[in-house]
Amino acid sequence: MNEIKAYINGFPLEVQEILYKIRTIILDAAPKADEAMAYGMPGYKTNKKPLVYFAAYDKHVGFYATPNGHEKFEKELSIYKQGKGSVQFQLNEQIPYTLIKKIVAFRIKNNELKYGKK
Repeated sequence: MNEIKAYINGFPLEVQEILYKIRTIILDAAPKADEAMAYGMPGYKTNKKPLVYFAAYDKHVGFYATPNGHEKFEKELSIYKQGKGSVQFQLNEQIPYTLIKKIVAFRIKNNELKYGKK
């Protein structure tokens, strides 16, 4: 079992379902992304540059689309608790999978434009 699956499988089933869905969104959009644990959480890179990260906590899932994913979607993310370069999706609320998909697509395009397809 790879380290990402081991990380996800360490959470309760209902949280695992959310994390696997986020992972699937990322890998469907960026099938050639490099996937590895980084900063203690699942991380993804395209063009050897960070794409997105996510992590589960007791009451929320943290999603990290730095450096500019949060800026681009500032209005849509404004209803969620945020930190510098992070947003929290509460586990007891609907996870915005469609928004996550849009952010991932934006970050992929940004990495391609900025760092070139390799």
